Amino acid sequence: MERTRNKKKLGGYPAAGVVISITLSLIVIGIFGILIIYSQELEQQVRQNIRVQVYLNSNLTETHRMQIENKLLSQDYVSKENGRGIVYVSRDDAAKKFIEETGEDFMKFIGDNPLHDAYLVTIDRKYHTIEEIEKIKAEIQHMNGVFQVYYVEGLIESVNSNVTKIGLILLGLITVLLFTVVLLINNTLRIALFSQRFLIRSMQLVGAKKWFILKPFLIRASGYGLLAGVISSLCLWSLTQYAQKNIEDLSILHNQNQFLTLLTVLLMLGIVVAVLSTLFSIRRYLRMSLDQL
Repeated sequence: MERTRNKKKLGGYPAAGVVISITLSLIVIGIFGILIIYSQELEQQVRQNIRVQVYLNSNLTETHRMQIENKLLSQDYVSKENGRGIVYVSRDDAAKKFIEETGEDFMKFIGDNPLHDAYLVTIDRKYHTIEEIEKIKAEIQHMNGVFQVYYVEGLIESVNSNVTKIGLILLGLITVLLFTVVLLINNTLRIALFSQRFLIRSMQLVGAKKWFILKPFLIRASGYGLLAGVISSLCLWSLTQYAQKNIEDLSILHNQNQFLTLLTVLLMLGIVVAVLSTLFSIRRYLRMSLDQL
């Protein structure tokens, strides 16, 4: 009875070590994926603040002002993301905001409001270069009724430079990380399958086909990969929920759709890597001679 209980089963090997190894690897990849999502959302937030400030001439009629607004809205360089690409700020609203922020009522000293009505024009990311912004500035400046056009010159260069650097760093790190994780999972499965090598050879000697031998190993490997994917997804979901509750404004960077896509990728990656690593390991044992085993 005891001998039957201890008898090895084809495709059976210790699950705990394999699942833990795959789970930890997927968590590391997932954390890195979350950082990529957050960096992309942060870039998007910064780029939405790249605006051209269009100041209008004083005493424009409402009709003339609306003509300028409609003309701006019809331009390709105006961002169409998140609703309207331009925001109107009246001279009275600008004065109230200035007084609230500084606590100084400048109109008491001047006796009049010297500010101008303005449009804040959000520029589409395709035009985020100095050359394009200068063209846009010149084009708007020539519109009838426009007093002045202004933008923060150093912001665009800084954003483009930092985005390029961060992109290259993340690309390099994700390449190294994926290679390391695949190697780790592959070695873990090879060690786990080492105890099955003589059972594999026994099946060969009795005439079992390769697919018959491979099938139970691949089924079990896919199960382990799926289980590891589920555990790692739950851990990452809990981690992001905890982080959003304790880190102010982090929820602004959390893109739920991209996060769910990441979890789906982790589930698939766990299955694919586990199955492929098992396949390569078993095929290696199938090709070995008895002396090599």
